[in-house]
Amino acid sequence: MKDHRTSPFRDAKLDRSTAREVPDTPQTRSPAYRLAFADDEFLCREDLRPVRLQLELLKPQLLLDEHQIESTIVLFGGARIPRPADKDHARTETLAKLSHFYDEARSFARLMTRKSLETQNREFVVVTGGGPGVMEAGNRGAMDEGGKSIGLNIVLPHEQAPNEYVTPELCFNFHYFAIRKMHFLMRARAICIFPGGFGTLDEMFESLTLIQTGRMDRVPFLLFGKAFWDSIINWDALKDAGTISPEDLDLFRFVETAEEAAEIIENWEPAPPRDGIPGR
Repeated sequence: MKDHRTSPFRDAKLDRSTAREVPDTPQTRSPAYRLAFADDEFLCREDLRPVRLQLELLKPQLLLDEHQIESTIVLFGGARIPRPADKDHARTETLAKLSHFYDEARSFARLMTRKSLETQNREFVVVTGGGPGVMEAGNRGAMDEGGKSIGLNIVLPHEQAPNEYVTPELCFNFHYFAIRKMHFLMRARAICIFPGGFGTLDEMFESLTLIQTGRMDRVPFLLFGKAFWDSIINWDALKDAGTISPEDLDLFRFVETAEEAAEIIENWEPAPPRDGIPGR
């Protein structure tokens, strides 16, 4: 979106271009002479971390605003969940059995994207972590329907390119996990958790904690695959120990299929935020 604001001051981009054409002298070669906002070494200094945090918050925020995206459907899930066609090459037998969740995530993204297209891609826009596995399935389902989807990647030592189904102009890359997680939730209309590992668990529990403590409005919070989640988390043990309240188990629902999840979202009646801080 073009910025139509006018200013009497000289344009920063023009100055950056002009600064490249100055005579080559000992003074102009000095790092001190570089424009601060065009100096990568300066911007990466330890002292500039607050500035980098702000930039990482602002860049996706401004671009999503320019695309008029008002609400999102968040898909969290494992990068290692294989496509069903590739399940015979999965690392473990369990991963092979979980491969059907790739298709469920893809089907669910299709259903949500149909709703999104009714709003000109402003509401119900699918957002994933932009990687393989469940994330790829989510972005792929949106592309199947001809809609937009968002990918929030992060730089990791073993990171590959974003999956090919993310809408290119809505594909972001992050340095800070905390800012990335903020962007996942800032526009969330629903949070959908598919089987995954440490990253998925981190995203799930942070989101649940925000809702549990009243720091975030309640939204449909859907866990795909009850058998998987019950096998790795003893929810009743947390309740029986008193480390969470019995009503905390009502903050989420288990679902098995894309259609079941879509129906819950379609018929969702917003509940008030939680007040107080229940057992954590």
